[in-house]
Amino acid sequence: MTNINNTKNILYKWNNFKLKIILEGIIVGFFSGLLIVSYRYALEKALSFAKYIYALQLKNIFLIPIWVIILVIGGWIVGIIMKKEPMASGSGIPQVEGIVAGKLTMNWWKVILAKFLGGVICIGAGLSLGREGPSVQMGAAVGQGVGRIFKRIKVEEKFLITSGASAGLAAAFNAPLAGVIFALEEVHKNFSPIVMTTALAASITSDFVCKNFFGLKPVFDFKNLRPIPLNNYFYIIILGIVLGIFGVAFNKCIFKSQELYAKQKWLSPEARPIIAFIISGVVGLTLPQVLGGGHEIIGSLVNYSFPLKVLLILLIVKFFFTMVSFGCGAPGGIFLPLLVIGGLIGISYGDLIKGLFGFNQSYINNLIILGMAGYFAATVKSPITGCVLITEMTGSFSHLLSLSLVCLTAYVTADIMKSKPIYEVLLKKFLNKNVSEFQCEEGNKEIIEIAVCMGSTLDGKKIKEVKWPDQCLLVSVKRGAEEIIPKGNTSICVGDYLVVLANEKDIDYVKEHLCLLAEK
Repeated sequence: MTNINNTKNILYKWNNFKLKIILEGIIVGFFSGLLIVSYRYALEKALSFAKYIYALQLKNIFLIPIWVIILVIGGWIVGIIMKKEPMASGSGIPQVEGIVAGKLTMNWWKVILAKFLGGVICIGAGLSLGREGPSVQMGAAVGQGVGRIFKRIKVEEKFLITSGASAGLAAAFNAPLAGVIFALEEVHKNFSPIVMTTALAASITSDFVCKNFFGLKPVFDFKNLRPIPLNNYFYIIILGIVLGIFGVAFNKCIFKSQELYAKQKWLSPEARPIIAFIISGVVGLTLPQVLGGGHEIIGSLVNYSFPLKVLLILLIVKFFFTMVSFGCGAPGGIFLPLLVIGGLIGISYGDLIKGLFGFNQSYINNLIILGMAGYFAATVKSPITGCVLITEMTGSFSHLLSLSLVCLTAYVTADIMKSKPIYEVLLKKFLNKNVSEFQCEEGNKEIIEIAVCMGSTLDGKKIKEVKWPDQCLLVSVKRGAEEIIPKGNTSICVGDYLVVLANEKDIDYVKEHLCLLAEK
């Protein structure tokens, strides 16, 4: 049987698949959109059911023991799902990054089934988890499925995985542009034109499918908001610093919560979600507003006025409940909970400066938006995605300047505090926990694109002057619309894309080595 990942086949398809990969991206976007629509609908019904059950228990106390038993069984089922399919645990975004980087493999249909079922059970219990992580991973799994069904080469399959991840985020939040930027900035970590066009095709298609079911309204409906005047931008800078500090704290607490669960040797890994499920039962009876992702909290903050004490209680409980829920490894994301926490920080900060410095009440709701964006930028370390995501989720383009400022300030603050991107750390933890040899067929090849940055080691050098890794071959240099056949005297310029061929088993080492040359 001929190996489709041999050198001849890969180089031939690389020069002929640019239009085809866009069409395949549309297919991935369509099926990802349908899947995420089903997932969102199931989560909404599950959360509504959970809130109904908790309200019913307050009227009929004898139902509480029955519900506790159901929660224990639900937590155990989720634990078994995680044990049978470790790739379905947690957010799923680190796993997708690991697959694209060549560090992990997954069985696409098993991941879809496990993530879908596990996520619905978790939200049905009320855990503080979001839909975006599972949506990204399930979209990526759809991309891999399309690649496997049509027997595409490895490099093409990875493009489809990235486009599926983009489509998943687009459908989760009605945010197609954020899906594309997230795929480039966080998942692929490369602003490749092919990745961008494929991801854009998938995101637009997925968002179109999603809007046919959920309508054209943005996820968060902020009405009649006026931009904050320029003479108040000092408050935005201070807010950015506060969000940066709290973002670092969020990351550290997430990691500590995982370590705390792991230290409980008496508790088997599949039993860990039971703890979170039981705590969810307590929270559901005492403060049901913080159940689930927390979408309703943002709506309430916009439409109603709350005392500062109430805001702080919601903030503290939501924060620690998210730690408990995510730390156990249950299938679910952290985007929505962290956005809600950021919004609560923003409005609490607004109430504080209103009382101390007379900040205009009519601009306080703007701080909810800024809080969400800045907190995302500090936690995920993806400021561009943060700006675009919140812009699309709120449907307002009048806050771009203030959004950019708060995201930049929060990002720089987190960077000064040497905080690492949360998904990068979670991927390392996942790899250390699930030590398995990456399986690949002998002779399989892959192609990667590396962008040359200004001031990097490669900038201005001739190809013969560079010490290239032994395990790779420089196939071509893309400069704008021109594709150059590399020779020893060919100079490398800023903005060039180096097209490199390598063995599949060496791809991780080659990519890391070349990124160091091209970026630093």
